[in-house]
Amino acid sequence: MQNHIYYIRYALQFADMQIPELVNTFNALIGHRGWTGMRAYHDQALVDEFLRRGIDISMISDGKAVSFVHPVRYDITNNQLIAIG
Repeated sequence: MQNHIYYIRYALQFADMQIPELVNTFNALIGHRGWTGMRAYHDQALVDEFLRRGIDISMISDGKAVSFVHPVRYDITNNQLIAIG
């Protein structure tokens, strides 16, 4: 997936964002149930960017899948995403 042109496009876009922008992008996905191949590239690139920055996503991920059920906030002290709600 990471070599696909759409994944690369999203990865480059997310690499230029500040953490609050990434969090807002993640939170904009909450409640959207539609799924397409493009969304898969988008979501994977977003998650990978959090991980690339060393942000702990364990509160929203079991290591296999990421939950888009609850919005998140960024805890700068612990460098992690915290599920809200």
